[in-house]
Amino acid sequence: MAGHSKWHNIQVRKGSQDAKRGKIFTKVSKEIILAAKVGGGDPAANSRLRTAISSAKAVNLPKDKIETAIKKGTGELVGEDLVEVAYEGYGPGGAAVLVEAVTDNRNRTVADVRHILSKGGGSMGEAGCVAWMFEKKGVFFFDRAKYKEDELLEAALDAGLEDVLDEDDVWEVRTNPDDFEAVQQAFDEAGIEYLSAEVSNVAQSTVAMDSDKGKKLLNLIEKLEDHDDVQKVHSNFDLPDELMRELSG
Repeated sequence: MAGHSKWHNIQVRKGSQDAKRGKIFTKVSKEIILAAKVGGGDPAANSRLRTAISSAKAVNLPKDKIETAIKKGTGELVGEDLVEVAYEGYGPGGAAVLVEAVTDNRNRTVADVRHILSKGGGSMGEAGCVAWMFEKKGVFFFDRAKYKEDELLEAALDAGLEDVLDEDDVWEVRTNPDDFEAVQQAFDEAGIEYLSAEVSNVAQSTVAMDSDKGKKLLNLIEKLEDHDDVQKVHSNFDLPDELMRELSG
């Protein structure tokens, strides 16, 4: 598995997500706004909106905030004129970096992302330079101490579960993005609690990192993720076991 997925799981388990809950709420709200803007405010007729709402519920975004975001997207409430942008580049050690952002000012966002990449030992690349290294997947993390692989398979295989990966102290479940909602519902109905759930870009191959470059890359990713316009950052690094143990401690 790509080290970035494992790093995300460590953040979830250590409560880093809770410390940034306000930012997370803002990010999932923006996705709902965009989904409603592009495909309308009826989740039944808008698969992207259904997925955005499912992701929002996974991080416990309140129902009234979900409804407000939908109304902003459809124009019932006044909101920012948001657009989606993506930036591609490289980080320390040559790792691919794919940045997904939502902004009301393209010039500001591209300048900020370029500056963060450069300051963090990376560089901006041309469109298409790394996007081909990733594929969209529904991704769930589960506490390995609480569940057995058979339990996960039994609960969601018929709903579209594709693979269960054993990643030390967690299970990582992957699905086709189109099956994300059905698999999430299957786990919910079975009473199986996930540590996190989202549709995300997953690296198809990884770049090995030593500890020094790995720490620099993680710092770069955190700086990017902390930017208000950045929705998600994807990378394809694989960190040494000793560094993962250090980060998990």
